[in-house]
Amino acid sequence: MTLPLALLAPGPAAGQTPVAPGPLPAVAAAPTLGAVVTAVPTVKLRFTHRPGCPVAPRDLRLIRMNHWGFDGRVHRGELIVHKRVVPAVTQVFGKMLKARFPIRKMRVLAEYRGSDEAAMADDNTSAYNCRRVTGNPYKLSRHSYGDAVDINTVENPYVDAYGRVHPAGGRRYLRRDRALQGMIRRGDVVTKAMAQVGWQWGGRWGNPDYQHFSATGQ
Repeated sequence: MTLPLALLAPGPAAGQTPVAPGPLPAVAAAPTLGAVVTAVPTVKLRFTHRPGCPVAPRDLRLIRMNHWGFDGRVHRGELIVHKRVVPAVTQVFGKMLKARFPIRKMRVLAEYRGSDEAAMADDNTSAYNCRRVTGNPYKLSRHSYGDAVDINTVENPYVDAYGRVHPAGGRRYLRRDRALQGMIRRGDVVTKAMAQVGWQWGGRWGNPDYQHFSATGQ
C-alpha cells in the first residue's frame, strides 16, 4: 500500500509549532567578468593611434568587461590592449572583480581625446594609447604597445623624474601606509594577480608609478 506524501513527511516534534512551507531565501550570485573581446572599432582609436605607431590596429583588441565600482555596484568598462595580452589582462581583472577591488571607471582614451593628463585627473583606468611617457617627451610610453595598464590613477599617482605628481589630485595619496579604497599596495590582490601573469608594477620604481603595470617592466 502506498501512503499519502503528507503521512510520509516528518511532522513537528512535540511542543513545536508547525512552520508553513515557503520559498528558500535567494542567494546572490557572484558577479562574473563577462568579458567580450572584439576587434577595435575605428572610433575607439581616435586621437590615440596614428601612422608610425608601433602596433597596427589589427593587432589590438577591445575588451568589454565588468568591474566593481566605488559605489559597491558592478559596472561595464572597456580596455584596449594588444591581442597577445588578452588572456593575462582578463585573468587579472577577473581576480580583481572576485575580490571586489574597486575601479572608479574604465574608458578608452579616445573619450579623453588621447590626453593622458585628462584621463588621470578623471581617475580613469586605461591601457592602449600611442603617446610619449608623461613627464618625458623623449621616450615612447609602453602604452603605445598595448601591454601596459594604469589603474585608479588618482589613488595611485605617478611621480616623474622631476618630482612632479601626476595627476596633481593624487598628491594626497603619496602616503602609502594606509589601505584606502582603490589604492594599490604591495601584496594586495592587484599586485599578486599581476605578478602571476608576469607583469611588473611601477610602484617599485625609484620614481614610483603606483598606477602602472606592464608586461615588460617598462
